[in-house]
Amino acid sequence: MAMNPFVRALSLSHFAEFASAQGLNPGEMLRRASLPTSILHQQEGILSYRRFCALLDICAQEAAMPLFGLQYGLHQGVSIFGPLLYLIRNAGTVGAALLELRQNFSLQNGAAEVAFESEGDLAVLSYHVSESDLRGITQAEELAIGVGIRLMRSLVGADWQPGAALLRHAPLTDQAAYRRILGFQPTFGANCSGLLFDANVLAQPLNQADEMLHGVIALHLDRMERLSADELPNYVRQLLRNMLPSGRVTIEKIADCMAINPRTLQRRLAQEGTAFQDLLDDTRKTMAQQYLEDASISIAHMAALLGYADLTAFCRAFQRWFGASPREWRKQRQPGLQPRLLRGRNLRSLR
Repeated sequence: MAMNPFVRALSLSHFAEFASAQGLNPGEMLRRASLPTSILHQQEGILSYRRFCALLDICAQEAAMPLFGLQYGLHQGVSIFGPLLYLIRNAGTVGAALLELRQNFSLQNGAAEVAFESEGDLAVLSYHVSESDLRGITQAEELAIGVGIRLMRSLVGADWQPGAALLRHAPLTDQAAYRRILGFQPTFGANCSGLLFDANVLAQPLNQADEMLHGVIALHLDRMERLSADELPNYVRQLLRNMLPSGRVTIEKIADCMAINPRTLQRRLAQEGTAFQDLLDDTRKTMAQQYLEDASISIAHMAALLGYADLTAFCRAFQRWFGASPREWRKQRQPGLQPRLLRGRNLRSLR
């Protein structure tokens, strides 16, 4: 199974709301898992699956709530699927919907895969993670079970129950707690984590399915990048944009956010035909152009926002990029530039 260690930030949908309801400070939980708090506002962003699992484990311990992952998954429900949900709901039948989920899950999660099999009277929807020794993996697998139950109920009906909920691990707490939350007893120590159910529901039509809309959504999703190794440079750029305004950013800091070794990061970037320093330089260049369009940002402040130790270093880099100093560039390109707050306003009203 060719996997990579990232998932979409959609995996954290409703996190702040759910964590707060358990008496937790969402921002503090994210910081303890070495995740930026800004990730909650970047649903198409990417985060380390290792850090995601660790976050669930930290929350479970802090809230003294062994079934945090399961309950969070039931709370999230289908919200974690984002645009993929529209493809699933317009697939025609329950079986077709689950096939769409299996084929397109890599849009959301590069560290795990969904399998869907049917034989005779039984069907299995299962969740597989390539690294089984991650901290918090049991929480993540139970979260997947919770999400899976909510998905099936959205497709089949609110009263749907699986024949069995399969979990690879031993119970995380008294089994009576599982029965209270789920309404039935899971099967522990299974070969995989997933849901076993009657295959007859696969032929059930989805009443709201729209074939034309399904085709439009499928075309849109085909243009989306899957969470594969070649998306790594874009993820590094995103982290750089988020972190540069706070100061100097090194490959060690970026690698730490991704929960991988700096040498591994450099090697993977080289495989994609780039390097960390190239991405840093390109990101700074793009951000510099954006900052120069706002006259309220001084050149010195701009240097700090781009993570330069001093103004001289920034001006040298800018000269290399554009063949002019920042002040010359701003004067040539935007001679009448006003601060952003004044743009578009009727200046007569200010007289």
